[in-house]
Parts: sequence; structure tokens; C-alpha cells
Amino acid sequence: MRWTELKVTTASEAVEAVSNIMMEVGASGVAIEDALDIENFVGDAYGELLDAETIDHISEGAMVMAYFPETIFLPELLPTIKERIAKLPEYGLAIGENKLEINEVAEDDWATAWKKYYHPVNISRYLTVVPNWVDYEVKNPDEKIIKLDPGMAFGTGTHPTTMVSLHALEIVLRGGETVLDVGTGSGVLSIASKHLGADKVYAYDLDEVAVASAQENMDMNPVASDVQVSANDLLNGVSIQADVVVANILAEIILRLIPDAWNIVKPGGKFIVSGIIQDKKEEVMDALKEIGFTVSEILQQGDWFGIILTKPVEGE
Repeated sequence: MRWTELKVTTASEAVEAVSNIMMEVGASGVAIEDALDIENFVGDAYGELLDAETIDHISEGAMVMAYFPETIFLPELLPTIKERIAKLPEYGLAIGENKLEINEVAEDDWATAWKKYYHPVNISRYLTVVPNWVDYEVKNPDEKIIKLDPGMAFGTGTHPTTMVSLHALEIVLRGGETVLDVGTGSGVLSIASKHLGADKVYAYDLDEVAVASAQENMDMNPVASDVQVSANDLLNGVSIQADVVVANILAEIILRLIPDAWNIVKPGGKFIVSGIIQDKKEEVMDALKEIGFTVSEILQQGDWFGIILTKPVEGE
């Protein structure tokens, strides 16, 4: 069987939204190349962990490569794809050059077509994301390896929104917590939570492809073998009381999630949100404060923000 690659040249802030569009219209996998991946590592406190000179990488913008089987007639989908991407600025997301390019990919090339875009990445002193096909030697005794096959869902640990979420989890987790991962994608945040000592972890995603991908990634990481992965629309119908809820999703979706998160987070618990651009930051913070959350810490990677919030204990 042959495959078709649809390459979208876009802006960094639209990467996850474009990836989601591709998966929803029938792509079997996506690959992402984002100039900010390198810039953010070199420009922050963890930059010394990555040698940018060893990685062939684009210098600006981002590209999303989506792969469609020959059974899908891509020209029929292009108008819908173009229309949905063109609407992203209405949600505050720049789409950059917004150039679409179609290429044929032979069966023999499919398995490796997107793998060249992924490398082991040291997120922090404790967490390293490693593609499952790469042999990697642990650099220090405290290092925790997260094995991922990122081909079927985005969320590989390299995008700024995911990095912010991972750093936030390192800050708040002390061991024994119940964690809810909303919009789990590849499952990277759930796996990290288990590495960082969480007791029970529940991972949710609306996309069945992401659910299947996340489950495969849990199976690759023995530490996450008991993570419960399921399809769900945000936290609708969920009654589990959580010490930590983490959501790495678009700001508009975070706004919908806030009331349910307030009901689910235990008093004294934490709500971690990421995926927020500058233009949406104040709107999201106002909504969080209005319901009662207090801001514990604000994290930033490039143009993206994450917020660690606390649900106050009554009487304090």
C-alpha cells in the first residue's frame, strides 16, 4: 500500500490544532518539526542538556506532516482541511505561511518517513523522552525514561506546551497522588506522573486514535502499566476526586473545563493548565480566579504559558 504525505507549513502556536485537524479527517499519523523546539531548549535553564548542533532542524515556523493511506482520496478532504486551518486565527492562533504540499510515500518508506523528526530529549534532570526505536543509555541514576511511539498522536514532550506541563508536574508531585490527565494525546504526561510518584493516574481523550496510541505508550512503559486510559469528553461525567488535574489543551477548551475541574480537584489540590498563548492568558486566568482557584506559579516556554493553580482549603 502507498501513503500520501500532506505537509502543512504553519506557525509554532498552531501545531497542535493543525495536528488535531489532520487526525480528525483520517490521517493515520502525524509528525511535527518545530523551530521552537530547539530555541526553547537552548534558551532556558535546561538548554545545556541538548546539543542543538547535532540535530538537523528548521530555523523558523513549524511543519506538520500527516500521513494518509491510499484508501483515502485526499483531494476530497483538502477543502475541509484548508477551511478549518483558515479559521484557526479566530481562536487566536497564527497560522504562518499556511502552505500545503502533497507527496507520495512508498510502503517501504512509511515506517521511517516521520521517525527522522524525533530524537531523545532531556526534558529536565529527571525526565527524558525517548522514541521507542532508539537505543538510549541513562546518563545519571535519577533519570527517568519515557518511551514513546509518537507516530499516531501528538504530545511527544518536545512541544513547548508539553514541556511546560512536564515541568509543572515535577513541581507539584511528591508521591501518592491521584492524577487526571485531560486530553492525554500520546500519554506522555500520564507516564511522567507515574515516574514522579503518582499513585493512580486516569488519562482521557476525546479522540479514539489518541486513546489507542496512549494505551500503546503505557504498555511500553512498565511504570505506567496501571494507568487507566479511556475516551471521554474532557471531564464530563467524571466523579473521581483528584489531587492533581493536568490539561495541556487549547485555551478555549480550558475555559470549558474549569467548572468540572473545580468540582474534581480536592481542597488543597492542584490544577495545571498549559497550551495558553499570550493573547488568551488573562482571559483564562480571570476565569480560573473567578471560580476560586489561586495562582501558585506561572511557567513559560517561548510564546506559551502554563499555570499551576491551587484549590484553597476551606477556612484558610
